[in-house]
Amino acid sequence: VSRYLYEHLFLAHLYFDDDAQRHYFRLIRSRTPPGVAADPIATRRPYDDPGSERVYYRLQREQETIVDKTHMPYALGAQRMARWREWFLTPDYAVDQLPSYDPTVAANPFLAFRALPVSARYRFLLDEAEFTIMGFIKGPVCRGQVALDVIQDRFWVFFLADQRLPQQRDDFLARASAFLRLPAEAGSSSGIIGPWREYARLEAQYLRHKSAALSEYALAKERPTLDWIWDGDGVNPNAALTVFRHYDSASVSKGLLGEPPKTVWVLSYPLLERIHYLLVAGFDVYGNVGHQALSRLYMDFMRMEAEFNALTFLPLERRRAVRDYWYRDAGDEAKEHVYGTLARFEVDSGIRFRTQTPLAEFYAMLRTRLAPVLERQRELASVPDAGLRQDLAALAGVHGASLSWWPEVLILRVDDPPHAARYFTVLRNTGHRHVTSLLREGRELQPDENTLTVVAGILGSYPNAIFRVQRDEIGALATALRTLASENDYRALADRYAVRRTHADFWSISDALQDEHLRLAPIAGGLLDYSRLENR
Repeated sequence: VSRYLYEHLFLAHLYFDDDAQRHYFRLIRSRTPPGVAADPIATRRPYDDPGSERVYYRLQREQETIVDKTHMPYALGAQRMARWREWFLTPDYAVDQLPSYDPTVAANPFLAFRALPVSARYRFLLDEAEFTIMGFIKGPVCRGQVALDVIQDRFWVFFLADQRLPQQRDDFLARASAFLRLPAEAGSSSGIIGPWREYARLEAQYLRHKSAALSEYALAKERPTLDWIWDGDGVNPNAALTVFRHYDSASVSKGLLGEPPKTVWVLSYPLLERIHYLLVAGFDVYGNVGHQALSRLYMDFMRMEAEFNALTFLPLERRRAVRDYWYRDAGDEAKEHVYGTLARFEVDSGIRFRTQTPLAEFYAMLRTRLAPVLERQRELASVPDAGLRQDLAALAGVHGASLSWWPEVLILRVDDPPHAARYFTVLRNTGHRHVTSLLREGRELQPDENTLTVVAGILGSYPNAIFRVQRDEIGALATALRTLASENDYRALADRYAVRRTHADFWSISDALQDEHLRLAPIAGGLLDYSRLENR
């Protein structure tokens, strides 16, 4: 259990929920026990052989400045410990031997931790699902355009209910674990073509195995309904997340932000665990190009399977049409992984749909089901000023090719004396025909489908621009944005509103922005990174 927790929390900034000063700690492996100075074990991956007969898991004070781009806070306390004991220590199960550090075992969590109940592992991941997803958002893997073009610019994330379906159960995963090998089993040096064919073959076998089990379950017991979706147990806001991609970085937030997105993920335990061991625990930033390419290519499978899970809730006769829209001009092989000969589920939905746009209905149903737990702090609906809320909604309604010149992450400071300045983030969501291209993303762009999402507060660790507007100028900003047709048009707009690096008051404005960020997000916030701040 300690090893499992360590391999999932090694990047976390741990703090105690009753510590008013909020000291942060790292969970480390040490050669020395508590009571003497820690002797950290440094390895490329958290599951590499420690080279020590005995490992001690210890807390070490974080000494570095907390920066937003790597800050992943995780609270420890009496309630957390009670849940961990309930999930991992109270159930009666046998552990005959500790898991090996051999890479073929350690890189596959379904082998290494097969003695631990699947329900315990999944509940642990769900309990802080935003943190789990944040591992690959803020970890070292999400750096650069090639790494990020595997996901859409904005999508919602939901989760399958605990142990309701076959792929969530111990017996299924015990049989399927041989198909769930991950690229990190080869270490940090790997070829590309041969290994890729092998992992594609294994994924195809797993999809057939899972599709058969899911179909058998649905025919014998229940067809897909909203009950299959985890509702956060009525209290946990991690049940619904929004992910934004910003070209070469990304963000994740609790809640369903913006208008209904193009695509949606529904994650199961095997998917959530594989994403972690593919992109967080198993990823080596110093690995060769083969290792990094395989990790990126394998993530395509994860996205496709998450989308397949979502499609199973739609009417049978509409699933392929939705898939084809998500993957316009993509190859047939990619489509078959999403929904087709490999990922098959020919059982109709148990949900009664009333319109010809079932995906939009599904989104609305999920909003209703999860309403008691939805995090609404960032929604524009949380803005108390009705007029300001209306103006920001109009700004968020701008879409199309004119946004091609707009920054992807823009912090909007709204001045309204004598009131304090208010801050919002304007995020550009770039339209794509599909996201299966590894090196040719530019060919798949769909500028007329560009959209904006405006959220309250500051979202994103790497702002591309800071605009300062007066309260009554938001409408004019939206109007100007609709007419952008060139880089010169944007430059003229920036001349009016942007706080560039060369602005005489840049640092005082930056300090105020940073102070407000830490006020609004005292736990989750850190120092922003200006390395992507444009000066155009």
